[in-house]
Amino acid sequence: MNIKGRLHSYETCGTVDGPGIRFVVFMQGCPLKCKYCHNPDTWDINKAKYERSVEEVLYEIKKYKNFIYPKGGVTITGGEPLVQLEFVKELLKECKKEGLHTAIDTSGYIFNDKVKEVLKYVDLVLLDIKCMDEKEYLDLTSVKLDNTLKFAKYLSEINKKIWIRHVLVPGITDRDNYLHKLGEFCQNLKTVDLVEILPFHKMGEYKWKELGMEYKLYKVDSPTFERVENSKNIMKEYGLNVR
Repeated sequence: MNIKGRLHSYETCGTVDGPGIRFVVFMQGCPLKCKYCHNPDTWDINKAKYERSVEEVLYEIKKYKNFIYPKGGVTITGGEPLVQLEFVKELLKECKKEGLHTAIDTSGYIFNDKVKEVLKYVDLVLLDIKCMDEKEYLDLTSVKLDNTLKFAKYLSEINKKIWIRHVLVPGITDRDNYLHKLGEFCQNLKTVDLVEILPFHKMGEYKWKELGMEYKLYKVDSPTFERVENSKNIMKEYGLNVR
């Protein structure tokens, strides 16, 4: 197979990107420009640190199979992994042949028939819904919300398990009316297994400076414990499993 993937990095024993211990593949390239992104160095697909074939990545994964199998698996994230959907599909296909659990971490922004083909080899989708307000979403990410919501509804239609991810940013996404809209939307999806509330942090701020980019959220603090609990309680009002 000649297809080469443009990669940012690997994480060999990840514990936060899906169930169990995960081998995490970070793909290069992302059409979103999220203001709170902690990996802006993954945005430009032409600045990949590595170019690897499916066989080469699978070789790395298999070194850790004894650690990640059977309770963990492989997660492909980014950047936005579906920017390189042909490579991702072939890698996921090979992972399934190895009997590994597979997950992708995506914004859902790229949604077409080719993406539907990729999803055939995915056990779990970590879907980042960054905000339920269209104007706020556009301002936060530089792209429109529509496809993400269509993506989520399609996952529900095909009975694909979903973990919804939501970054709680004070003054932006941490608003009760937005959170209620998120809870209501998720309540109507039949395959949401978990909602993860991720408190905003600034651990990636230094990367923006290194890249010569303006970090617009430098005055924003992490949400308080009370606000994090408030967001979780709102999700619970809609019968959702939350952490």
